Amino acid sequence: MVETIEDMPAGTLGFRSEGSLTGDDYREVLIPPLKETIERGDKVRMMFVIEKDFGETPSGLFEDLKTGAGLGAGHFSSWERTALVTDQDWVKKAVRLFGWIAPGEMKIFPLADTEAAKAWLTS
Repeated sequence: MVETIEDMPAGTLGFRSEGSLTGDDYREVLIPPLKETIERGDKVRMMFVIEKDFGETPSGLFEDLKTGAGLGAGHFSSWERTALVTDQDWVKKAVRLFGWIAPGEMKIFPLADTEAAKAWLTS
């Protein structure tokens, strides 16, 4: 499940995930605001908070790959910053291994530093 974080600074997007990301999460929650930001010509500055039990269903993984190809690689210069906020060690390790593939600058923050992550997005 993923939900939009409403109290984000102007010009940024925020999402919170708990449990497994599904294809519907991508299609209904994540992709529309990302696509709208890119189509407006604005830079994507996004915070993604992973609280616990993170994973992806097969349909979520498929949508992740499609989104990465379409909105990520297809609009590489549109991505400015992504703040990943989590205490999940395996997620941090995966980002350190594969984060270089992601467009824009990416930084990992612990859950206790959510406000610092928001500030970094706007700096």
